[in-house]
Amino acid sequence: MNETNTMRAIIHEAFGAPDEVLRLAEVAIPTIGRDEVLVRVRATAVAKGDWLIATGLPYVARPSYGIRTPRHRIAGLEFAGVVEAIGDSVTRVTIGDEVVGWGNQALAERVAVPETQLAVKPADVGFEAAAALPVSGFAALQAVRDQGGVAAGDRVLILGASGGVGSFAVQIAKALGAEVTGVASTRNLDLVGELGADHVIDYTREHVDGHGQRYDVIIDIAGNRPLRQLRRVLRTDGTLVIVGGSGGPATMGFGRTIRATLLSPFVRQRLRALISKPNLADLETLIELAARGVLTPRVDAMYPLPEAAAAIELVGAGRSRGKTVVTV
Repeated sequence: MNETNTMRAIIHEAFGAPDEVLRLAEVAIPTIGRDEVLVRVRATAVAKGDWLIATGLPYVARPSYGIRTPRHRIAGLEFAGVVEAIGDSVTRVTIGDEVVGWGNQALAERVAVPETQLAVKPADVGFEAAAALPVSGFAALQAVRDQGGVAAGDRVLILGASGGVGSFAVQIAKALGAEVTGVASTRNLDLVGELGADHVIDYTREHVDGHGQRYDVIIDIAGNRPLRQLRRVLRTDGTLVIVGGSGGPATMGFGRTIRATLLSPFVRQRLRALISKPNLADLETLIELAARGVLTPRVDAMYPLPEAAAAIELVGAGRSRGKTVVTV
């Protein structure tokens, strides 16, 4: 611990554009409870969720972010670093362990979390790559494996295949033995191919329903395509998984998700919405896949802590490829 008992952190005290509401400041190092761990953060990744929390969007989600002001004074959701102190009841890690985990207020030099929210980092996976695993990894794993039920031989269409969640979803679907088609913009087609996709579709030049192909599973990440268009390319007994959405500030596509959920019981196609749930078992699965080289976080951009707002804005604007990481 440093002598002044303070640390640098990205403070979030109002909702708005990241460069207007996020600032670097000196704050007190957090204290830990009996079951908590203090981690010296080496890297933290940012995801679309960081942008949504910073802006307070969509409005329908405000009860979880904070109604008028942010619930958490420090930004950030995922991290990798070194254990600096442990509570009296902690048994899973010890001081000096290199770990990866999730938890609020991670955009700081130190973060305190329950021991059930972190796992030991493999020695051959760097801090930047490890920090990129939790948030987007949870969403991709649960969308592909759990909601999509992807199995060997399935034809899988992934929309938003070059982003944080999509880049993981392509790799996980391939690991499960699927034939994957990834949808992305022209500049990101090469990345989607490198991730292992068998086919790519440039959405700036062609429609997903213009190939005469039908898919067993469609994973639509942060999209806004009409349900009828997606259902046209989904097999009659196929599964559509909606992961987030885009649209106006009130619901940002949540209306489409509700329509899909209400329609699903009346059609043969399974229309599902994903709300990812962080949990230790899935974190350990992601770490194991990364350690085996099956899942490789594609870190396309890195920013120092003082420039965290710019990193979050990049992701929120949809200009990122793979994951964006803030080094601490």
